[in-house]
Amino acid sequence: MLPLQPPKWGPPLLFFVLAWLLVAALLQPTFMSMYDIWDRSETYAHGFVILPISLWLVWRDRARLMAVPVAGDARAFLVIVPLALGWLAARLGGVLVVEQYAFVAIWIATAWLVLGHRMLRAAMFPLGFLLLMVPNGEALIQPLINFTADFTVGAVRLVGIPVYREGPFFTMPTGEWNVVEGCSGLRYLIASITLGVLYAYLTYRSPGKRVVFSLAAMIVPVFANGMRATLIVFIAHYSDMKLALGVDHFIYGWVWFGIVMLVMFWVGLIWREDLEESAPPPATTSIRAAPLHAVFLALFLAAFPLYEGHLASLPVPKPALSLPAPAAGWASGQESFSDWLPHWHGMDVELIRNYRRGEQRVLLFVAWYGTQRDNAELINSQNYMVRQKHPEWRQVGRDDITRTIAGRELPIYEAKLLANDEHQRILAWQWHRIEGKDGINPYRAKIELALTKLLGRQDAGAAIIIATPYRDKQDADKANTLLAEFLAAHKPALDAMLDQAR
Repeated sequence: MLPLQPPKWGPPLLFFVLAWLLVAALLQPTFMSMYDIWDRSETYAHGFVILPISLWLVWRDRARLMAVPVAGDARAFLVIVPLALGWLAARLGGVLVVEQYAFVAIWIATAWLVLGHRMLRAAMFPLGFLLLMVPNGEALIQPLINFTADFTVGAVRLVGIPVYREGPFFTMPTGEWNVVEGCSGLRYLIASITLGVLYAYLTYRSPGKRVVFSLAAMIVPVFANGMRATLIVFIAHYSDMKLALGVDHFIYGWVWFGIVMLVMFWVGLIWREDLEESAPPPATTSIRAAPLHAVFLALFLAAFPLYEGHLASLPVPKPALSLPAPAAGWASGQESFSDWLPHWHGMDVELIRNYRRGEQRVLLFVAWYGTQRDNAELINSQNYMVRQKHPEWRQVGRDDITRTIAGRELPIYEAKLLANDEHQRILAWQWHRIEGKDGINPYRAKIELALTKLLGRQDAGAAIIIATPYRDKQDADKANTLLAEFLAAHKPALDAMLDQAR
């Protein structure tokens, strides 16, 4: 009887590595977009270590993985094809986070294509861990800011300290506070999720314990950040605003985060299951390389950057647009009621006009985009009413509302602005118009624009903002009524102008 030949792992691993490199090369702008974010943002710098950790996990489990039969599986194309289409749609629509997730998911599906579904299942965690490479979480910033402000103000009131709050700003007898993006706790949350998920995988064996600890790693840092903010406010208040305001503000935060993580890991050790070692299974002798699968993958993916380049080469339309003339009872305003303007950028056409009716003033602002492309997107995180730490203005209110204008419901994003010296308040309504439909949902807008461009149609869209000044909270209702009346008089002409531009 002849001895068994050692398994030939070289060819399938070579084809797998080549397939990964081909995916990264063909979809290179996506990989580089992640790299650029890791490089410039401390919040997402952990992305540099995700791939090395994933490779280390594979090496750590090599004895178990070597027992898994290997055979290429063309059924992976059933997943790769929709992922590639999603990548293209997200890239055309400028949905960076979806584009990046699609890229990493294609990487994961490549393991299924070249090494087979059994290896995909056996290496699911090291492969799934790669999803943490994607810089994601900006959508959580505002909810985290609101929670931190609610938690802190609630704690301050609980101990009997008087506090006045407007949005993320609150005032105490000893000073003023503002819960900004850096105080949201997003950085703590992302670090906790990354460490917590890895800790759960290494420490436990049962899926239930891994899920429970991973959920704890998502929930605990949110409340811990609320406690951190509360402690900083208390330290500053009781020290008469002498402590916790400079560098020590950040030191206290990271020390507190380190303590919270150590406590969480220490508690997690009570139920640890990593001390029992089992004998590794025998290595498999069923190993088949699949070079054609890698070739077909490269040929298939090569078509997507080519189609994207074709669409990007199309000319950008720039029609002659003009805002509606003042309706009956209204007149053109010679000067604006304020030096404030919304911060929108990259638009192909920018239109600004001031209207007046007696002493009442309204600003109409339109940012029109003929097509969506890098740094020229209707839906972009860099488009906002007021940037944080603005020297003159701050946003003290934010709400999604619906108003009935001329018998039709109009979804509106409502913002309330306050001058830092509190000499003026502004009420602003904002919405977007795409293919003759109004909306405020950024995710739906991104999908609509991406599908429109993917099908070869003009993916034009416009952001519309109207604003008026008001004196105090009691005057806010009058400002709402004024904006509604202004829209009833001017929106039909505004819609006709925008729809004709398409």
